[in-house]
Amino acid sequence: MEEKIVFTYEQMLGWLGHISGEMNVSPEKIKLLNACGKRRNILSAIATHKRVLIFADETRNDMLYKCWEAGYGEYDVWYGKGVEPSELKKAKIQDLMDNDIKEPMVFYVVNENTRESMIFGMKNENFSAGSVRYVGHEIRAVIMNKLELDASDTITIVSGESIVIEASMMAYEGLIIAVERDKGSLRSMEENIEKFGVHNVEIVEDVKTELYDGFKVPRLAFIVATKRNIESDIMNFLKINPDMKFVIYTLELDILSDIKYLLNKYGVEVTEVMQISVSKTNKNSEFVTQPTPFIISAQPIRN
Repeated sequence: MEEKIVFTYEQMLGWLGHISGEMNVSPEKIKLLNACGKRRNILSAIATHKRVLIFADETRNDMLYKCWEAGYGEYDVWYGKGVEPSELKKAKIQDLMDNDIKEPMVFYVVNENTRESMIFGMKNENFSAGSVRYVGHEIRAVIMNKLELDASDTITIVSGESIVIEASMMAYEGLIIAVERDKGSLRSMEENIEKFGVHNVEIVEDVKTELYDGFKVPRLAFIVATKRNIESDIMNFLKINPDMKFVIYTLELDILSDIKYLLNKYGVEVTEVMQISVSKTNKNSEFVTQPTPFIISAQPIRN
């Protein structure tokens, strides 16, 4: 089915030029985000850009409420109606939070105090409390570096709830396919998706080719490895994408000792093995060492 076009390229550029002129700001300093019927992470775009021009329609009818809920109520917003450039009105997001979007509209959101950077390794207290034991945020920052995400990337993540959220913010124009086999972890995952307002996460219950039908083929799989599922996960991911790259996280020495031979069995070679150790002082100024995971990077062998 063809994608419905609400704003054409010419109309979006027309709005960009109109707002650039009205605000006396260079177009190159404005982040464009077309959210009409698309998986776009509006909240993370606002969090990491000083000026965001959002094109929206009725498919994002509660967008303003979500922005207020995320703490952006004091941000200035200029808004206009219709697909062609028209009169702009100014308000605070909190003044518009109860207004549903029922037609094509544009919103120019400004907060000069925003830091235009993505923060790796969000603090664990930011995530939903539940049955999940989240990896330390310093270790998560290293994992995010290893994923090497592009804004429009598609990857899949097995049992990595906090990694899913940070990845969805990095790949805000892409898709994160989260594998959640445990019901408690699934509930925490759903709560975090709602809390952070990420719209580019799909949850599946297992690594099966039929569950990935209809999605863009993932480039990379991040796996929190268990002895029970690691081999079947590798085998099934290679059915989904024969060129799949892997980043594997484990605390278990027996998995580490077997992983090279297991990957070679399926035509995949280990390119790097890293162990991360983080020690932090507690309230008594004593150093306490966190769990020290192994992170294995691998990719299919090229002939």
